[in-house]
Amino acid sequence: MEDEYNYIVSGLERSGTSMMMQILYRGGFPVAFDKSRPPNEHNPKGYYELEGGKIINRLMDGTFPMEKYRGKFIKITAYGLKFLPKGKYKIIYMVRNIDEIMDSMEKMSGPIDREVEKPLFEKLNRFAMRLLEKRDDIEYIVVKYNDVIKNPKKEIERVNEFLGGRLDVDSAVQAVDPKLYRNVREK
Repeated sequence: MEDEYNYIVSGLERSGTSMMMQILYRGGFPVAFDKSRPPNEHNPKGYYELEGGKIINRLMDGTFPMEKYRGKFIKITAYGLKFLPKGKYKIIYMVRNIDEIMDSMEKMSGPIDREVEKPLFEKLNRFAMRLLEKRDDIEYIVVKYNDVIKNPKKEIERVNEFLGGRLDVDSAVQAVDPKLYRNVREK
């Protein structure tokens, strides 16, 4: 990994960000996470995040030490991208069918008002994509959750190419568990 970059996995919650962090970890990339949010029935392999995923508040007030994590992957959900300080970033942005995301969220937290929430999630995804395109200090790749499940080797090879070819693809593929794809929606 190149120390001048901050590496980030992002996307909406429940879009496959934990799976991508596991892929990177198994593939030999430095990944920063702590034990603040242990594995559970919703993410049996773990969340692979810092501070229970609550670093957005620290990004907002400028107290999150981005420099401490240069050369390592960290997970920051889509909304947090808005608060990234000027720097040099490589970002893997995960996308997933919004209805599948909401199905997964409901299993975790109970019913949500889909008529209200779905347009907000779609808007947040569009906002994050525009931000990634607009900022000249960000290089990024978009990875579709469903494509990783259907053809993990092909998608992980794409990620590997984006990262300069240093990922152990065969080990990384072992992190993908299609049995955990439990909120399938046909398109």
